Amino acid sequence: MANALQGRRVAILAADGVEQVELEKPRQAVLDEGATVELVSLDTGEIQAMNGDIDKGDRFPVDRKVADVEIGDFDALLLPGGTMNPDNLRTDPDAVAFVGDFVRAGKPVGVICHGPWTLVEADVVRGRTLTSYPSIRTDLRNAGATVVDEEVVVDNGLVSSRNPDDLPAFCQAVVREFAG
Repeated sequence: MANALQGRRVAILAADGVEQVELEKPRQAVLDEGATVELVSLDTGEIQAMNGDIDKGDRFPVDRKVADVEIGDFDALLLPGGTMNPDNLRTDPDAVAFVGDFVRAGKPVGVICHGPWTLVEADVVRGRTLTSYPSIRTDLRNAGATVVDEEVVVDNGLVSSRNPDDLPAFCQAVVREFAG
């Protein structure tokens, strides 16, 4: 599938507390297929990644502030997890609006681990089937989603996975869905 994403623009929406491997692996997967990728966050500067939600990882430079982007700037969206990252995102009106507009527009979205919290806040999981980290499954059900415990779930362009162990399958599914 070499260059399956040539010409595609992918946003990664993340904030401080993002799980480092859930940012790096999907980013590399879409870059390897020719996509242009931008890290979008709540502010400019850098975000602090974490390893296992406990240990500080690397810092990543932010390309653009979410308040300054529009869904038309991108063809696909990645929402990595980590517990602090989506908790930060779901309290920001611009981040929530961006995610909600993206899903409602029918553009492909890849989300892993705790990332669906932002989807819940944007009220875009009702009637959708997803998987996630076990501790947020009740939140998804309460928001109207059908939740399954599978490595990767694809529901009309919405690709979801449970945790870093699922990254190989998640990355493959993301590339497939983002390629259209």
